[in-house]
Amino acid sequence: MSQQAPGKGMGRIFMIVAWCAGLYLATQFFGRVEQRQQNPNTEVASQQGKGYIEVTLRGNVQGHFVASGRINNVPVEFLLDTGATDVAVPQELARQLALPRGAAVTLNTANGRVQGYRTQIDRLQLGAIVLRDVRAVAAPGLEGEQVLLGMSALNKLEFTQRDGTMLLRQTTN
Repeated sequence: MSQQAPGKGMGRIFMIVAWCAGLYLATQFFGRVEQRQQNPNTEVASQQGKGYIEVTLRGNVQGHFVASGRINNVPVEFLLDTGATDVAVPQELARQLALPRGAAVTLNTANGRVQGYRTQIDRLQLGAIVLRDVRAVAAPGLEGEQVLLGMSALNKLEFTQRDGTMLLRQTTN
């Protein structure tokens, strides 16, 4: 029978722990890389001038404009959608945000017609831009917690898109 060298068993355990730690760190690193590709605007760049506030957003890998912001001071993720009439909040998120439940409304979505309800957002923030009393709908069937930032918010701003960036400007006069 061969005798195992002292400490060889501990070396094997440390090797397994090191591999597990390495896999965990790689998973965390690549998860963050993927998240930055989906939302390159977690830190929204703002600039203020005399009579205006500007926010510059970069498009993600699919060319969409996704950005971190706030609804009633709660962090959310926005997807800018110029084709949406109103800001559309996933129904479960609307409950979590305690958004008031208004009249029932039929919504036409890519997946067909669904019943949602009208609501109002007291305070919507994207970078240094703050909008008040924004019309919105709570929409069932929106996956995840991404809020569609539709024209009920965007029509209060000037916006231009060029070379993979979008510039939003709020007049503060």
